[in-house]
Formats: sequence, C-alpha cells, structure tokens
Amino acid sequence: MNTLLTLLKNHKGYYATEQQMVLDTIAFMLKHPVGQQPNCFERALHVGHITASAWITDAAVEQALFTHHKKIGKWLQLGGHCDGNPDVVEVALTEAKEESGLSDFQLKQPAIFDVDIHLIPAHKDIPAHHHYDIRFWFIADSTLPLQISHESKDLKWLPIDEIEQYNNEASVMRMVEKCKTQ
Repeated sequence: MNTLLTLLKNHKGYYATEQQMVLDTIAFMLKHPVGQQPNCFERALHVGHITASAWITDAAVEQALFTHHKKIGKWLQLGGHCDGNPDVVEVALTEAKEESGLSDFQLKQPAIFDVDIHLIPAHKDIPAHHHYDIRFWFIADSTLPLQISHESKDLKWLPIDEIEQYNNEASVMRMVEKCKTQ
C-alpha cells in the first residue's frame, strides 16, 4: 500500500480532473487501509476497490492492444481486480498476460501512466461500485499471436489514431493523448 501511495503522490495528472482522481484515490486508500477487512484492494469492498490496468502499445506507439470486454460490452485496455494484491504493477502485468496470451512485456516507465475512477454498473448480485484504476504503460510485440480470454468477446491491436472509433470516453482518449506526447 505504501508503494502505491508513493506512486500516487508522485503522479502529476495531465488534467485537473485526473489530478482530482489521484487525490480521491489516496483518500479512498486511507479510508480503507490494508489490515481493515475488506480493504481497498479487495473486491469484497462493495463501495469500490483499486484495480490495475495495462495500457499496451507496440514499440513504435502506432497501435494499442484492446479487448472487447464481455460483461461491460466496450473496447477497453486490459486490466482487472487486485484481489488483495497491493502490487498494482504486478496485477496489471498479470492481467495483461492472462487477457492477451502474450508473455513478453516491457514496462515503458516505472511511474503511473494514468489514474481513473469510474462507476461500474450493478450486475446480478454485485451492486454498482467504483473502480479506482491505476494504469501502467507496457510495450509488447504486435506481430505475435493473441489469445482471447474467457472475459473477452474480441482482442485486437487498434491503430492509435482510430481508437476513438472504438471507445471515445474521456479516460481512454486521455491515454491516447498521453502516449502521443511521451
């Protein structure tokens, strides 16, 4: 938890909205610390929980890997629940491997790439809740074969300049803009 708090405190959001989400995530973590049950890293905390995502591009930053999420029905970056693991980089990498079938990723930068808080709608017996999503940038080889996981309808490399046609939400477009400037 202390590692994530340090990463969050050092993260400078590109936009005022992202910087506010960083502050809100820190406050959420302090309100639901490790040692408290359930804590901020566990999905059993029904008001919300920390999640980790992998923004994956090819080395030339011409394409990004997206999954068409089965439950949510949207094209998204890969990622998922921490399930109690406070090492969000490890969680993002594990999710990237599980959801893509790829095994070789390079962390582009050790710092957080993006932070987003978004509402997940109620689904069956799970109430609506917030994901406090911590995102890291990874590089992978776009020529290797992909393997669609049970959580996805589809998986593919999207040209950076065409991502808006698949998902034009502010948090996704913010990551597109960031990767074009770094």
